[in-house]
Amino acid sequence: MRILLLHNYYQQAGGEDVVVEQEKALLQSKGHDVQLLSAHNDSIANLRARIKAAVAISYSRQSRTLVSDKLQAFRPDVVHVHNFFPLLSPSVYYVCSESRVPVVQTLHNFRLICPSTLLYRAGRPCESCVGKKFAWPAVVHRCYRGSYVGSASLAAMLSSHKAAGTWSTKVNAYIALTTFAREKLIEGGIPPDRLHVKPNFVLADPGCGTHEGGFALFVGRLSPEKGVRTLLSAWSRLQQPIKLKIVGDGPLRSDVESTAAANSMIEVLGSRSAEYVKELMKSATFLVFPSECFEAFGRVIVEAFATGLPVIAGRIGSVPELIADGRTGFLFEPGKPDELARCVMHAFKSLCTLKTMSTFAREEYREKYTGDKNYQQLMHIYDLARATAS
Repeated sequence: MRILLLHNYYQQAGGEDVVVEQEKALLQSKGHDVQLLSAHNDSIANLRARIKAAVAISYSRQSRTLVSDKLQAFRPDVVHVHNFFPLLSPSVYYVCSESRVPVVQTLHNFRLICPSTLLYRAGRPCESCVGKKFAWPAVVHRCYRGSYVGSASLAAMLSSHKAAGTWSTKVNAYIALTTFAREKLIEGGIPPDRLHVKPNFVLADPGCGTHEGGFALFVGRLSPEKGVRTLLSAWSRLQQPIKLKIVGDGPLRSDVESTAAANSMIEVLGSRSAEYVKELMKSATFLVFPSECFEAFGRVIVEAFATGLPVIAGRIGSVPELIADGRTGFLFEPGKPDELARCVMHAFKSLCTLKTMSTFAREEYREKYTGDKNYQQLMHIYDLARATAS
């Protein structure tokens, strides 16, 4: 099969980029001819480029031409779009439809129903725009980067394509990462008969770790919706000193470093390579995932499971789908540092239980999140997309 991947890279690399590279490698390892056509937000480097991108956010003729040329040269059997925002735009769907090439779209976030992508505002989950013909609350609250203009542009893009039937007729199959995400996307108007669930995965098996390092680990973006403030507050309430290693960067980096300067049990490591994080996971006692937003997936949880690392996480969104409370980790009420502190203390006092959890976490990875398991699911979705396009 010839497969064309389309992806718009962000300026700050994230989990989506990892998924794209891993799916490409997975498909190639199975003998498919795979090419990646990408755009990068680094090209939006000045005011003129930002204005140009904003104008073309709904329909980029430049991207349409780029994809059209690629379709003629490569002649793919399926086009798999990961992220079209902002440079590729939904115009890529139209040129594929006119060329009678089936389109699969992975929904890594809630962009199609929420201009901020997160379903999160003012420190809590927000669904004000879900199901609306025009996402006016996002404009009022400047949900996209604190900008009225940017939020209005995104809301207009979503509204116009919803009215034109783009989401319901130009994409043959959508991929949601969890059942929770699928249900939210259906509430927002994505057609349920085209919306399939396929989780992210870990391509290379890292092997199970010893988990004897005696520390807790946080890996993620240092931002409010990730529960970073709750994490720091919880660590100040522990009844006994427990080491916490924090990997990541983001807008709360200075807050994290200030707290760490006053608490010797917190170590800030900044951004680190995937290999470095893998070794940390193999040594850590457990991972802390205190997110307070509706995560579309939570890939770091699966990465932890692959090493046999249990996870303490907030009971919100898709997280309970991934973590079996008391079996592969512990769940707590998100945004409540006292509860998180109690979970942490309970975990460190139950090392025998954690060893059992480690076995279950590793089994969960092998049963659901390996490359081979994911490949079977992906091929099934490709076949469905091709069938609806014929």
